[in-house]
Amino acid sequence: MPSNYSEPAEADTTKPAAAESSPDVPEKSASHAGSDLVKQETAKRRSIGRKPVVRKRPLSSQPELAAPSPAPTSAAKVVAESKAASHIGEEPAEVLNRPVLVEFKEVVKRYHKKHLALDHVSLKLYKGEFLSLVGPSGAGKSTLIKCLTLQERPDAGRIVVAGRDITMLRPWELPYYRRKVGVVFQDFKLLPNKTVGENVAFALEVSGFATKEIRKRVPLMLDTVGMAHKQASFPHELSGGEQQRVAIARALIHDPKILIADEPTGNLDPVNTWEIIELLFKINKSGTMVILATHDREIVDALKRRVITMRAGQIVSDQEKGLYLV
Repeated sequence: MPSNYSEPAEADTTKPAAAESSPDVPEKSASHAGSDLVKQETAKRRSIGRKPVVRKRPLSSQPELAAPSPAPTSAAKVVAESKAASHIGEEPAEVLNRPVLVEFKEVVKRYHKKHLALDHVSLKLYKGEFLSLVGPSGAGKSTLIKCLTLQERPDAGRIVVAGRDITMLRPWELPYYRRKVGVVFQDFKLLPNKTVGENVAFALEVSGFATKEIRKRVPLMLDTVGMAHKQASFPHELSGGEQQRVAIARALIHDPKILIADEPTGNLDPVNTWEIIELLFKINKSGTMVILATHDREIVDALKRRVITMRAGQIVSDQEKGLYLV
């Protein structure tokens, strides 16, 4: 009973009239009837405004919660943290409804009029995607890339980039087009007699950029690839991974819509390989399409992105989230 509650001073002990007139109800004394009414009234007052009591079951009868997943092993944890930090395997939300950026339409390329390097290739590449181009040596990967950069012109078919057929470009238009297609090579192709900063700046100098603009762009791009502290170093003073970072900075200096990485990790150790792949993912997240041509099965399988497989000049497989099939 609550401490601030007190019993009524007086209770009506009058016997109900209905009880007197009913021959079937046994007669009770007035004191007993009054006592019953007091108890009923007291119980009613106690129940008013009182919150229902929820009784907890003993711990032994409580339903068991699902046991948490076991902690990953140390090696698995390192891999998971690395992939989470670099967002490897995550598809950017902005590319889910992406427009077509590049389209090959029945493209044919022959060498020496006999060897069919590209055999009526039709393919659509989408804005902002990250894809891997795989296949055995001689499958046509390099020829496909050279046709996209117009180092080679197809013998038949069309290649449409951003709505324009690039096979119809005139010679004077090529430099302007190539500024929007960056290329990274396996052997870096840095100028040995120029510093890191000068190598990146050279791509702007030959395009006629003003010195003030070059001095502004180069440090920013080197900072993007993590090489700002090596701006005054020469290529022979850098590791393979560092040289490839400089090559990527040079390829990005014109802010291209497409970045082609042709075996960019072929000359690198495993640690530098994954650092370059993470850098390519960072570039891709900024909206640049990345085309990765590679023979590295481990990389392709880990990426979980689109995989295009070529063989004998043809597209034999195109998987949205594929594996290395060669």
